[in-house]
Amino acid sequence: MTDALVIIPTYNEIENIEAIIKAVFSQSDAIHILVVDDNSPDLTALKVKQLQELFPERLHLEVRKEKSGLGTAYIHGFKWSLKNNYQYIFEMDADFSHNPSDLPKLYHACHVNQADVAIGSRYVKGVNVVNWPMSRVLMSYFASKYVRFITGMNIHDTTAGFVCYKRKVLENIDLNHIKFIGYAFQIEMKFKAYLKQFKIEEVPVIFTDRTQGESKLSSGIISEAIFGVISMKLKSLFKKVDTL
Repeated sequence: MTDALVIIPTYNEIENIEAIIKAVFSQSDAIHILVVDDNSPDLTALKVKQLQELFPERLHLEVRKEKSGLGTAYIHGFKWSLKNNYQYIFEMDADFSHNPSDLPKLYHACHVNQADVAIGSRYVKGVNVVNWPMSRVLMSYFASKYVRFITGMNIHDTTAGFVCYKRKVLENIDLNHIKFIGYAFQIEMKFKAYLKQFKIEEVPVIFTDRTQGESKLSSGIISEAIFGVISMKLKSLFKKVDTL
């Protein structure tokens, strides 16, 4: 894995951050990590700074002033990754819901199979979710079905947050005009890559709910996804792809 950066956004992830960083680095000596922390009150950023002494060339940290949403954290990370010349840029949660051992699979999809976007998919082969209550499984599964129906994307897990982008995808998406900041951010990024006809591949993974820390999912984030998708689709019908 060369020229690869894993972006991990954090807010109060002190219970997970050291373990996830070490687990990611165990996958390859070449992979780098960028933690984008929203000034966590639990001092997550301080722990990352301490770990930078162990991984001085590979572990990077950007601290923002306040909690500003998952989407803006990733946009911050994307811009940083482009500025620093990475070729493969990953999105990954800090809570082990995304298994670090699946990183090479996503990398292989892009580097060997020539996908432009590789999605760690919970639903491409059945339903692969562990430790979620049935109500949340159903909500997530049918949310992806709903998004697929509205947008026309041939993607089973449209809301997945475990993704690898080739550099050229991020260079061709106007990151300054990404609208959504919560749950719908993941949908919007995939939709814009789809409209620009990038090759998207789904890689089956098993999603395991966090065992440490608290989930950041809220009803407002879910509403943004449900109603935002319709607005996003309608706007795409009246805009040229180059302006998206």
